[in-house]
Amino acid sequence: MFKHLALATALALPLGASAQNQDSLHIRKIYDQALTQGQSYEQLRYLTSRIGARLSGSPQAAAAVEWARQEMEKMGLDRVYLQEVMVPHWVRGDKEYGAIVNSKISPTREVNVLALGGSVATPANGLTADVVEVQSIDELKKLGKKKVQGKIVFFNRAFNQTHITTGLAYRDAVDQRSSGPSEAGKLGAVGVVVRSMASNNDDFPHTGGLKYAEDAPKIPAVAISSKGADLLTKLLKEDEKLQFHLRMNPQWLPDVLSYNVIGEIKGSEKPEEIIVVGGHLDSWDIGEGAHDDGTGCVQSMEVLRLMKSMGYKPKRTIRAVMYMNEENGLRGGTKYAEVAKKQGEKHIAAIESDAGGFTPRGFGISATTEPAFQKALSWKQLLAPYGLHDIDRNGGGADIGPLKDGRVALIGFRPDSQRYFDIHHTANDTFDKVNRRELELGGASMAALVYLIDKYGL
Repeated sequence: MFKHLALATALALPLGASAQNQDSLHIRKIYDQALTQGQSYEQLRYLTSRIGARLSGSPQAAAAVEWARQEMEKMGLDRVYLQEVMVPHWVRGDKEYGAIVNSKISPTREVNVLALGGSVATPANGLTADVVEVQSIDELKKLGKKKVQGKIVFFNRAFNQTHITTGLAYRDAVDQRSSGPSEAGKLGAVGVVVRSMASNNDDFPHTGGLKYAEDAPKIPAVAISSKGADLLTKLLKEDEKLQFHLRMNPQWLPDVLSYNVIGEIKGSEKPEEIIVVGGHLDSWDIGEGAHDDGTGCVQSMEVLRLMKSMGYKPKRTIRAVMYMNEENGLRGGTKYAEVAKKQGEKHIAAIESDAGGFTPRGFGISATTEPAFQKALSWKQLLAPYGLHDIDRNGGGADIGPLKDGRVALIGFRPDSQRYFDIHHTANDTFDKVNRRELELGGASMAALVYLIDKYGL
């Protein structure tokens, strides 16, 4: 029955809409090609299983750059090149250790923790201190220095499970990870333990970046698994005098020369107008960086591969960028925007895939004008047969954010969000968690939108 989908879609369009009929047939071919001959899954297998975790500055990140360059050169694109970018180099060190100790009601209980990205080390023998639990930075500030000084601050705000889109729960909880350590340090805390930014309850701690403020002491900070957080808060209610022991030895090394990897097909009519798609090549140093963001990289490359394999000659220049250092610096996205501005490049749209490789649901589109958004919205009837119903104004992404200039539409690809924060920034983000069909559908969805933007502009 599915081979008749294109015809059914065409018949559903208004009479005389021949261009839309052609668009419907072309989009159907994109999906057919992706689902029968897609390359994303096997590319991801190599990136994750052979290269593995790819924190910026690491040998694995360097290997990923060369892999991406070779993969795009195989496609026969008009141009493939590397864009230099200096990136930070933080290393985790030996295994982190966290334990609930000196409790009157419980023996020592080891809990799973991970250093937050960019954290400083503890003393060599670790640190042990009383614990003060808070739900927010505001609550911490209200406690004041007298109640915080010399203690380990335990931020225990969980995901708001009432959000249907889990990214909203992440947004609401993540400030305790990014800003919490500095806010605690200002009040004299000696360390921070943060409940993992997780939508589920398990024993996998979720790492992620922190941002030390220049006017605050740098104190060590870890994420604790959600089960570990539940145990700690339970024991604190019964024995507020218990202590936490933390030991880890991460360190900062000198910046490293790395690269954004860029491939493009030059436009046949308006080559000066650029549509860019991309994901970030780096990942955290645990797991394999599969959903975050190996899937976004291979889907972006698949957009160009689909165009080449189908013999499509775009009007505008289509470019895929594998950004480096999204996780702990955003140096790649910033450098790309700087170079684009310096060279006077005209980007009309930038699409980012950095929300996992799950079933496609739609796009968030931050268009430059209301007519531009309405034009994109009018394509929904062409995209809806493929499950792309979720199209609204809230679009963008970390790596394409620096391109914002009032002229370029920033677009975020939206897969289903329900499982993403089960594995985000954990050792559990591995290749086996990616479904081949869902992944290939994502590349096709991005290619379909690129085709429409290329044909009609924004």
